[in-house]
Amino acid sequence: MSFIRTLATLAAGYAAAKGHEKFKDMGGMAGLQNAGTAGAGGAGGADLQSQMGDMMSKLGIPGGSGMLGQIMGQLGGGAAGAGTAGAAGLGGLMSALGGAAAAGSESSAQMMDAFTGTTAATSTMEDNAKLMISAMIQAAKADGEIDGDEQAKILEQMGELDAEERAFIEAELAKPVDVQSLAMATSEQMKAQVYAMSVMAIRVDTNSEVSYLNTLAAALGLSDETRAQVHKAMGIG
Repeated sequence: MSFIRTLATLAAGYAAAKGHEKFKDMGGMAGLQNAGTAGAGGAGGADLQSQMGDMMSKLGIPGGSGMLGQIMGQLGGGAAGAGTAGAAGLGGLMSALGGAAAAGSESSAQMMDAFTGTTAATSTMEDNAKLMISAMIQAAKADGEIDGDEQAKILEQMGELDAEERAFIEAELAKPVDVQSLAMATSEQMKAQVYAMSVMAIRVDTNSEVSYLNTLAAALGLSDETRAQVHKAMGIG
């Protein structure tokens, strides 16, 4: 069981369910493009994976382009074979971690190390990954529910999950949006990460999405400065 792995496959599955063209325009992909590599618009799966690897290198992620292929291979199941969507989802996740790190989150840097296999995951990191999964799914519902077809697509792309992982994902997908409960479950060290994951999951181009992020930031007690640091690092205006 690894909820860090589950977090990665969820990002890839969500990109597949929503369409990678839409997903890559959200905060995550914009942030990776903001790291200094040309945009991936119109690229095929192999080209996008190559560009995502280059972006990872520019973000200082150990292994760079080689690490992206290694991570996707480790995921197994549908996510590894998702090609363009898988690369878009992983790119978005990396951008969210980078955005939180830019806002001073040490736990984000540690999570990135565990995700890339640089360091071993601890029980605390696994708990943090579960919290980030909750944040991503809640934010995805900000502009309407994730419908049944999208839920099925997400689970399909995630490949094989153990019983605990599947039960957790299904429960989170079924839950109503509850910003206050999410904020109460978030430690001081995880606030920037939870916010960055939420930014990654939505375009931030509708009133309901902007309102959701404003409400979440207030519940988390994030300063305008911290939010601006996350947004800048993720390429959000």
